[in-house]
Amino acid sequence: MMDWDGFADWSKHIADWGARYHKTLRDRPVRAQTKLGEVASRLPANPPDQPEDMAAILRDFEDIVMPGMTHWQHPRFFAYFPANAAPASMLAEQLVNTVAAQCMLWQTSPAATEVEGLMVDWMRQALGLTEGFTGVIQDSASSATLSAVLTMRERATGYSGNREGLSGKGHLRVYCSDQVHSSIDRACWVAGIGQDNLVKIEGNGPLHGMDADALDTAIRKDIAAGHCPAGVIAITGGTGVGACDDLASILKVAKAHDLYTHLDAAWAGSAMICPEIHEQFWDGVDGFDSIVFNPHKWLGAQFDCSIQFLRDATPQLNTLKIEPEYLKTSGEAVTNYSEWTIPLGRRFRALKLWFLIRSYGLEGLQTRIRNHVAWAGDLCEAIRGMDGFEITTDPILSLFSFRCPGDDAAQQRLVDAINDDGRIYLTQGAFQGQKIIRVQVGQFETTRDDVMMVQTVVQDIWEQIK
Repeated sequence: MMDWDGFADWSKHIADWGARYHKTLRDRPVRAQTKLGEVASRLPANPPDQPEDMAAILRDFEDIVMPGMTHWQHPRFFAYFPANAAPASMLAEQLVNTVAAQCMLWQTSPAATEVEGLMVDWMRQALGLTEGFTGVIQDSASSATLSAVLTMRERATGYSGNREGLSGKGHLRVYCSDQVHSSIDRACWVAGIGQDNLVKIEGNGPLHGMDADALDTAIRKDIAAGHCPAGVIAITGGTGVGACDDLASILKVAKAHDLYTHLDAAWAGSAMICPEIHEQFWDGVDGFDSIVFNPHKWLGAQFDCSIQFLRDATPQLNTLKIEPEYLKTSGEAVTNYSEWTIPLGRRFRALKLWFLIRSYGLEGLQTRIRNHVAWAGDLCEAIRGMDGFEITTDPILSLFSFRCPGDDAAQQRLVDAINDDGRIYLTQGAFQGQKIIRVQVGQFETTRDDVMMVQTVVQDIWEQIK
C-alpha cells in the first residue's frame, strides 16, 4: 500500500514519464492500433485480494493500456476537435487532484469560487464581451447547452415545468441550424422537449448559417399552429464544417418573438480572443442570453473546462437552483456555483485557466490560434492542387473538408487507410448528402511541418489504394 513518501517518489517518476511521453509523441501512431477486445483480454477478470506493487501496476499501464490509447495530444491529431492540455494546465490539474476539494459551495472552498469568478471575467474581457456578463465553468458544452435548454423550457412555461411536469404545456419548440452539434438534439431529449420539437433551419451562404427569414417563418408558423416557441440556439463554428450563423440577424428574429437565446461556440469561441476574428464572426454576440465556449478545445486548458457566459444569471438560477437546509450558507450573501449548474459536485476547474493564461499570456495564445488558421489555409490549397481532389468546404477558421475521387465508399476507404497508417489522424463527416473528409488544425504543440504533412500522407495513401 502506498504511503505519502511513496506518493512523492512515484509522482516524480510519473512526471518524468509524462515529459518523455510528450517529447516523443511524434514517434507514436496517432490513433490506437489495437483490435476490439485486445486490451480487455489482457486484464484479469477478477480484482486482486492483496495489494500490488506500483512498479508492476505501471509496467502493465505501459504494456497493456498505452497501446490502446489514441494520442489526443499528438501534434498530428487533426480529427474531431482537439482536447488540448498545455503543460501549465496539467500542473494545475495535478494540484487540484492532490488537494481533492469538492468545490460545490463558496464555504467548501472559498478560493475555488472566487478564482472561478475572476477567470470567467478574464475570459469575458479576452473575448470582447461587454461588461455585465457573468458566468460559470461547466464540465462541457453539452452541460451548458442542456442548462440553457432547461432555462428556455422553464421560461416558456412560467417556471412551472420543474414543479408540474410538461403535461398540458403544449408543444415547446426550439430552433437551430441544421449544422448544430448532436448535443443540441440530446439536450432537447433530456429536457423533455423531444426531437420532433427541435426545428432545424437549413444553412446556406459561404458560412453555411441558418437563414434568418426562414427562422422567422418557422416561428410564425408554429405560433399559428398553437405551439409554444421557447428559444433559439445559434452556432459559431459548427462541428461538421465550421458553420457560423449571422448572429445579429438571428438575434433580431429571436428578440422580436421574445425568445431566450443560446450561442454554441464550443470550438470557435477560443479564436475570439483575436480581435480581428471577433470582429468577423461575433457581430451581435452581446445580445445573447447564454454563450458557451470550451477552453479545453482550442485554448489549451486541460479537459474538462467549458465556460458558459450569462447576460443575466437569474433565469438559469430560477431553473436550476435548489437549496436544501444542508446546503445553505449562513452569513453574507455568497455565490454558490452549484446553483448555476446541473451537477451539485464541482471540481476546481478555474485553477488551470489561471495557470494557463498567466503562463502563456493572451498574446501567446493568440499567436497559436492565428498560426493554426493560417496553416489550415496553406494545407487547404495544397490539397486543392491534388489531381482529382475537391475542396468541399473552404476553411472556416482552421477547419475545412475535402473529397478524393470516387463515391462515398472511397472517402471512407481513404480515411480508414490514413488512420491505419498512423502518421496523422483524420475523421469523416457529412455535408449536403455526401461523405467528406474533415481536417481541423488546433493541437497545442502542432507546427506548420506537422500540418503540411497531411497533404503528404493523403497523397501517399491515395497512391497505394486508388
